[in-house]
Amino acid sequence: MSERVALVTGSTSGIGAATARRLARDGYRVALHSRSSADVGRKMAAELAGASYHQADLADDAATRGLVAAVLKQHGRLDVLVNNAGQSIRIPHTDLKAATPEVWRRMLDVNLIAPFVLITEAEAALRKSAAESRPASIVNIGTHAGVRPKGASIPYAVAKAGLHHATKLLALSLGPDIRVNCVAPGLVETPMGAGWPEATELWKTKSPMRRPAKPEDIADLVAALVANDYVTGEIVIADGGLNLT
Repeated sequence: MSERVALVTGSTSGIGAATARRLARDGYRVALHSRSSADVGRKMAAELAGASYHQADLADDAATRGLVAAVLKQHGRLDVLVNNAGQSIRIPHTDLKAATPEVWRRMLDVNLIAPFVLITEAEAALRKSAAESRPASIVNIGTHAGVRPKGASIPYAVAKAGLHHATKLLALSLGPDIRVNCVAPGLVETPMGAGWPEATELWKTKSPMRRPAKPEDIADLVAALVANDYVTGEIVIADGGLNLT
């Protein structure tokens, strides 16, 4: 395990940070990433054995492609890719004009296109890793709103639904060398989910678990999918059972 490397995008806070720390505990050398918050990223990298930090704006195609190259230059290999970085925007679903083409493009660029580009750039390294040992793993972070008609905005939900379907298509295309799965959280106690009291109240009163998820809840699920060498093409909903209501 000391030789295995995991790239976790958007890993200086929230789900990404919890996932990076969990995979580090599992023995991975973690490549951390963020668009900003470089100081936080460098501090985290210093705390985790063998970790590195890489800054890139995933809305920029060249920067996205350069991220994988930088990780391979630093570590020499890649075994796991966790596409966690994303962006949301709150727009009432009935306010159609507020969902401008600019908003649509931003949501699609960061939440769907960037993960796909990262996968295309990482494919060769992941296949090489699989040839040496066990299957490589990709875990995309989607949303429960990509499964049911909910979410912060229609553009965000649709972009993540696209990521869900891409997960299944890629699982067919990349197996057996590379497994591709997706975790679809509901509300999580992160900076992205903060300041949304209506959603918090919904989870506390309507979901069977009576609370939003903690970042560690999602990180544990990501780690389980990384550890299992058989499961692929799955969209695992982690919303405390709210989808049942």
